[in-house]
Amino acid sequence: MKVSIAAAVSLGATVALLTAGCGGGSSSTTSSSSASSSSSASSSASSATSSTAKSSSADATDYSTLLIDAGDIVAPGDTFTAQEPTVNPGGAEGVATVFSNGGDTREIGDTILVLPDEGAAATALEGAAASLGTNVTGGTPQPAQVGSDSVMVAGTSPDGAKSVTVVLFTQGKALTTLEFDGAPGDAVPPEFVLDVAGKQAQKIADGLG
Repeated sequence: MKVSIAAAVSLGATVALLTAGCGGGSSSTTSSSSASSSSSASSSASSATSSTAKSSSADATDYSTLLIDAGDIVAPGDTFTAQEPTVNPGGAEGVATVFSNGGDTREIGDTILVLPDEGAAATALEGAAASLGTNVTGGTPQPAQVGSDSVMVAGTSPDGAKSVTVVLFTQGKALTTLEFDGAPGDAVPPEFVLDVAGKQAQKIADGLG
């Protein structure tokens, strides 16, 4: 069930395109452009696979320390390992990785985008929420008790091949996208999602605080 980091950060790449040059502008502009940006985001995400934790740009900031460790993901009878982080996924400032369990039956895509300020992060979250349908269908988005602002939705992938739960949240000027993938009909428990999200929010708060 292993997937490339490109697949895990596709939503993050969409947000990168939506927020490029917006400077924390109005959410209506972000939302209205979300649909037309989705296809471009996919190709942007594909280019991210060639990136590694060491950026090709000498002045790029490596935000890998903001990511939680695989050991922070607590699942009874299961352990997770992390892929090599991708710095600046989809050309956006930030970092991304994918955590996989031992049997490759569950994966967690973790994408952190660092925006210019908290307002830009909030605008980016609205754009990401408007684009959730590209990653998960059949669920109703609702607030999640994590970060400064958040939304969570559980459902299936558009092709029905897997269960998907996505949680988006802002922490300061950072926007995080966590995508939990599993077998059809085997969605992760909400408490597990919120535990991982809460640990990630704290790690960002400590790192950017």
